[in-house]
Amino acid sequence: MRLFLLAALAASLYAQAPDSAKCSGTPKPFSPGSGDWNGWGVDATGSRFQPTPGLTAADVPNLKLKWAFAFPGVVNQRNQAQPVIVSGRVFVGSAAGTVFSLDATTGCTYWTYDAGNITRTAIQIVKPVGDTRWIAYFGDSGGTAHAVDAQTGQLVWKTKVDDFPLARVTGSPVYYNGRLYVPMSSGEEIGSGAAKYECCKFRGSLSALDARTGSIIWKTYTIPDPAKQYKTGADGTKLFGPAGASLWSAPVIDEKRKRIYIGSGNSYTGIELPTTDAILAFDLETGSLLWSNQVTPGDNWVPGCPRSALCPENPGDDYDFGSSTVLRTVGGRDVILASQKSGVVYALDPEQRGRVLWKTRLGVGNGLMGGIGWGMAAEGQIVYAAIADINKPDGTPGLYALRVDTGEKVWSTPAPQGAGNRAQAAAVSAMPGIAFSASFGGHLRAYSTKNGEIVWDFDAAQTFPAVNGIPAQGGAFNGGGPAIANGMVVATSGYAFAGGQGGNVLLAFSVDGK
Repeated sequence: MRLFLLAALAASLYAQAPDSAKCSGTPKPFSPGSGDWNGWGVDATGSRFQPTPGLTAADVPNLKLKWAFAFPGVVNQRNQAQPVIVSGRVFVGSAAGTVFSLDATTGCTYWTYDAGNITRTAIQIVKPVGDTRWIAYFGDSGGTAHAVDAQTGQLVWKTKVDDFPLARVTGSPVYYNGRLYVPMSSGEEIGSGAAKYECCKFRGSLSALDARTGSIIWKTYTIPDPAKQYKTGADGTKLFGPAGASLWSAPVIDEKRKRIYIGSGNSYTGIELPTTDAILAFDLETGSLLWSNQVTPGDNWVPGCPRSALCPENPGDDYDFGSSTVLRTVGGRDVILASQKSGVVYALDPEQRGRVLWKTRLGVGNGLMGGIGWGMAAEGQIVYAAIADINKPDGTPGLYALRVDTGEKVWSTPAPQGAGNRAQAAAVSAMPGIAFSASFGGHLRAYSTKNGEIVWDFDAAQTFPAVNGIPAQGGAFNGGGPAIANGMVVATSGYAFAGGQGGNVLLAFSVDGK
């Protein structure tokens, strides 16, 4: 009911916005191109690297705010949607469930679409095989995938991919060759805190949908069999398992091998599983699970551990893979790069069932706000990883650069002191010569990829005049990183969870604000 009211409020506030906030005149021709930031990882390999950003590394210190847009009805919510910039428009979801299409130059609104649930995934704009329309694909926190006409905002189809009550799409759906691949995660870990809750029954899954119709072609669970009661709690509550192995990130396509890779989350129960905290490889055509490399066994955990009555015996540390993998080629050999909430970066061999080639520890990891949260970026033979680590005295928040071939640290830049919460959990985004990383304290920073020097720092924890006439407040950064395209950098700010400052603003930067 609360989500419904938020969505209704968003629609109401949009209707009340001044006419000046709505785009007028004939829309510009819609023609997505190679210079766009389209989808979560920009390319099929998940690099989060923009090769043609429309600005140079020398321009970045001169970035200034061009416009701010206020998400209606979502102040003090978990506002973490990854914006994308496609054909001169910014597409972004919100915590109220409203998806927006904005003009990248002015911030005016072309259209809104009510998804009905929190929408935090990146949006991918594609003209599917056999279709004449450009379609915007995304998922919501109710376990539903959506396809919307990218030019008009009209619904094409929506599919309930998972009927579990707490199922959600957190990782961005990825289009490839006529299919939409949708990862499924869950809020059951949080829901398990309810009194007498019969924890736990959710199973992560990856599904392939027909991109034109939304019909499910195949669905593969990360846990093959449904949960069964395996014991009774001290208060008489029935306890079920196995459960967990959620898929929190955008999958990555391996075109050469016709595979799709994704990392999994922890187990929710005391039943050991081989597919939790693992890198998984699925067959693109059939959905068959080809292999699983579990790098952290025994990570059985729910919120409240170790004191919760539902906490498994000998609980783990909540070391999910929340980040997307990155596929790179080094020395003629392909490698899968994976980053974990443990603070470790791995390189795995796709030809040897994910055998670990090297691993490098960057942080101490500590569950919710530890290690590497939402994603790395890769440029050439260097990969950039941000560390959150704030809840342990030996935590090491900051940005790190590693060699892809060996895992050797090239440079590291600690998060600055005196700028609020130092955790850097949001996904990293990169362009030639620059890596962008944002903090829980509300700072969006640009780092020189030569030596890690901070060359630009913007404090978003303030109020802004918004182009849509609604009060705008910046705050913590988490989840998706900034989108970079056509001379602009666009980022979402305001994340009211785990100690972060809430907000409701989308910030667009350009050189000198022009």
